[in-house]
Amino acid sequence: CSAEAHSSIEKAVKIAGLGRVNLRKIAVDESLGMVPEELERAIEADIEAGHTPLCVVACLGTTGASGIDPLKPIGDICHRHGVWLHVDAAWAGSALVLPEYRWMIDGIDTVDSFVFNPHKWLFTNFDCSAYFVRDVDALLRTFHIAPEYLKTWADDAVINYRDWGIPLGRRFRALKVWFVVRSYGVEGLQRLLRLHISLAQDLGRQIADAPDFELLVAPRLALLCFRYRPRGVDDPGQLDALNEGLHNMLNDSGRLFVTHTRLNGRYAIRFQVGQTGTEARHVQEAWQWIAETARGMG
Repeated sequence: CSAEAHSSIEKAVKIAGLGRVNLRKIAVDESLGMVPEELERAIEADIEAGHTPLCVVACLGTTGASGIDPLKPIGDICHRHGVWLHVDAAWAGSALVLPEYRWMIDGIDTVDSFVFNPHKWLFTNFDCSAYFVRDVDALLRTFHIAPEYLKTWADDAVINYRDWGIPLGRRFRALKVWFVVRSYGVEGLQRLLRLHISLAQDLGRQIADAPDFELLVAPRLALLCFRYRPRGVDDPGQLDALNEGLHNMLNDSGRLFVTHTRLNGRYAIRFQVGQTGTEARHVQEAWQWIAETARGMG
């Protein structure tokens, strides 16, 4: 997986018994997408060392700053080496309802499994993940166990989702998605996502134009990563401490809530537009409060 991938991948490697020592984190480029050449080098080095690479996890919209891994070259590499390709599109996958963002899945024909979470940006109550798999038999061979007390006369006539994952019992999460799609309609969902992206991009331009703030990566979708950088303050440690203090002050105010990450070692404040009822005035009020708080720190 990429160096920007979500921690759930590392946790999954531990839970599966493979061990964290067998997880390879691949370098990313300046747009925070996985570098395919580095991936292939890592695969070839492991094969030469007698190891068997078994899965690559590509990300569409990394948690930290919405990096997007290039699926087509990654998929070609996985195909050449017989490696399973899984796509983690937990947050950004919702944007695929927009035709103008379908470029993110160029190369989807090489993908073995794909997951995104409607509860993150498709207005569905927690929890709800949508999982797609190309080879259903591979999934069934992994999970299917049929003791006598679970056998029924209808086993061959229905899809039994108990065999599609770890839990035996399953919640009816699909019903929540059905209600959301029926309530908003496809065009309604598209309108809201386009609004969120537009609001974030507008804020990104304001931050870029501010003399004492800077974007740490080009805005992607509806997520921004920035920091306060007043003139004359260039020491990395001092800037980190300053922005950590700003982050805490903003959240302590109770007027907004932001999170943080580190990009290339630098402390970054994350601002994401995604709540169902967010309007332009909310984003502008948040930006004014951020700027006012930062400039009042002294």
